[in-house]
Amino acid sequence: MDLLEIRKEIDDIDEKLIPLLLDRMECSKKVAEYKVARGIPVLNEEREQQILNDVGAKCGDKGETIKTVFSAIMDASRALQHKIIGGGQQLRDSVMGAIKNEGLLAHGEPIACQGVDGAYSGKAARALFDDSPIHFYKQFEDVFEAVNQNKAKFGVIPVENSTAGSVHESYDLIMKYRFYVVGAYDLKVCHCLAAKKSTAYEEIDDVYSHPQALSQCNIFLKNFDFTGINFTNTAAAAKFVASSDKNNIAVICSEDAAKKYGLKILKKNIQNISNNSTRFIVISKELFIGKDADKISLIFSAPHKTGSLYRVLGRFSMTGLNLTKLESRPVANGKFDYNFYADVLGSVKDEATLDLLCALYDELPEFTFLGNYKEIEE
Repeated sequence: MDLLEIRKEIDDIDEKLIPLLLDRMECSKKVAEYKVARGIPVLNEEREQQILNDVGAKCGDKGETIKTVFSAIMDASRALQHKIIGGGQQLRDSVMGAIKNEGLLAHGEPIACQGVDGAYSGKAARALFDDSPIHFYKQFEDVFEAVNQNKAKFGVIPVENSTAGSVHESYDLIMKYRFYVVGAYDLKVCHCLAAKKSTAYEEIDDVYSHPQALSQCNIFLKNFDFTGINFTNTAAAAKFVASSDKNNIAVICSEDAAKKYGLKILKKNIQNISNNSTRFIVISKELFIGKDADKISLIFSAPHKTGSLYRVLGRFSMTGLNLTKLESRPVANGKFDYNFYADVLGSVKDEATLDLLCALYDELPEFTFLGNYKEIEE
């Protein structure tokens, strides 16, 4: 039998499968109607596991492979049932009540950022809220607390860099506070090496900056055998170097920060890649969804079962959604449990997307809708 003949056989089998699968979906509709009438939840984990165990036993050494196929069928069936039943009503009401036509506005109220004047966070905040005062705080958590205590309308924090990756502290605080994400801004980041005017290039031993900036410039640091010293913020590091009595230290910061604190710029564009950028998000206690929102952020956990994360991710694919980020962060319970942070391209104004989110809200042991917002590029 040649390849064409084998493919013909596969096509014939697929033709037989299609009507059977359609019949199964029709049965799922009937199940949904039955459950609606009796107030029965969509997910029945015990029955699903029984079916999968039976499939595995019947299929011998191909059992695990066929179980994967049946898992996808059951996921599709549940998605259809959720659509009919209209699950996740609490989330659905919250989302629909938050959709507004106006843009992201602070109306002159303060915006919270980490660091000091001259920080990249401040630049991102001013780009988004040019009519509001920017208040700087020492620690990332102070930004969250400023929003929490209504000292600021919004907070602007960095979450990831195109070179150095995720800012894990930010994601941990997002997990802790569960504030809404209502906006995002991608800022092009160009670092420079700066020092006091009295400091010569060859005298430099230590270079201060935020760990992310040091990572983004690690090739430069290695080439000149400089020692990177962690600091809370690039602009705060510039301020420290400017006020220090040491003459063997320098800072990696923005040109704006160097100029603001009276430092001499020794070398520009020292980042590893020319198109280096940092993504900042806007956090809020109030859910706000603008008309042009195109990115969704979520927190969820998956059951401790083989393939559970795979099945959750498959639901996004089934709905035609593209995940652009998946970040796992440990739950502080000493049990090696994890929550997942996810960014998805999409809008809750799309019916299928909202149906999926509401279904996962009902099914998963942990599910938090953080927001649907527009990501702006500099």
